[in-house]
Amino acid sequence: MARRLPPLNAVRAFEAAARHLSFIKAAEELHVTPAAISQQVRALEESLGVPLFRRLPRGLLLTDAGQGYWPALRDILDRLALVTERVRRQDEQSVLRLVTFPSFGARWLLPRLGRFRAAHPNIEVRINVDFAHPDFSRGDVDVAIHYSHGPDTGIRRDRLFQGSIFAVCSPRLLSGEKPLATPSDLRHHTLLHDEFAPDDWPEIEWPTFLAAAGVTDVDGTRGLRFSVTHLTLQAAIDGQGVALATEVLAGDDLASGRLVQLFDFSMPAPHGYYLLCPGLRAAEPKIAAFREWALAEAAQEP
Repeated sequence: MARRLPPLNAVRAFEAAARHLSFIKAAEELHVTPAAISQQVRALEESLGVPLFRRLPRGLLLTDAGQGYWPALRDILDRLALVTERVRRQDEQSVLRLVTFPSFGARWLLPRLGRFRAAHPNIEVRINVDFAHPDFSRGDVDVAIHYSHGPDTGIRRDRLFQGSIFAVCSPRLLSGEKPLATPSDLRHHTLLHDEFAPDDWPEIEWPTFLAAAGVTDVDGTRGLRFSVTHLTLQAAIDGQGVALATEVLAGDDLASGRLVQLFDFSMPAPHGYYLLCPGLRAAEPKIAAFREWALAEAAQEP
């Protein structure tokens, strides 16, 4: 049997006006005009065939019918709001909001993400890229993969990678007119610079690398410059010069032969990649599932 229900907007207007005993305060709560509240209440009264308010010069009073109607509507609206919020939270429980660097996302995360989705088809992953350290207090991030150099209050840190820094180039440059046999041979080639670095981490710079390698006859400041590592490595793949890389970001390109590692020299990376999440939420199913998967993937890296 079809339900004979009053209009929801009219019910909300009446409930707010009855709670405040004021059309003005009800209008402020519902972000409409007092005239709109009065009109909705009058429409409800006409629909019911009885007055719900006594309109006085200095305010409102509920009639007997209004006093009997309002508590029931209040409870119904409270239950409706509670159920609606539960449904919203249930939907959010299946959405994992992740933030990371663009280059890490493009070169490591995305090629592997299909395996996570296959293992957890009910978790919807939403990826955002940001260079800033994640701010979990805003409530719009569940997990982050970021550099981390120390404990953050309330944040769980799982180290994924540390690694080292080394020179890479396209295999085509090994057999060109000026082959790359020693670091000193870099003076004949374009250096590709990655200028990205968070505020609290040193950049991976050619002058630092060359000095650590004992090379003094190469100008480490010349060459092409890029704002993201992904572009730097792509330029190296395209044969435009020599880049500095880490196993994390260049590993797939090295394995496929798109890049080759040069020289018998590397230096420790100044930072590690960490999976970060709020400590109090680490056991949530969607976060725990991603943590377990990411750590397992990282453990498989050479």
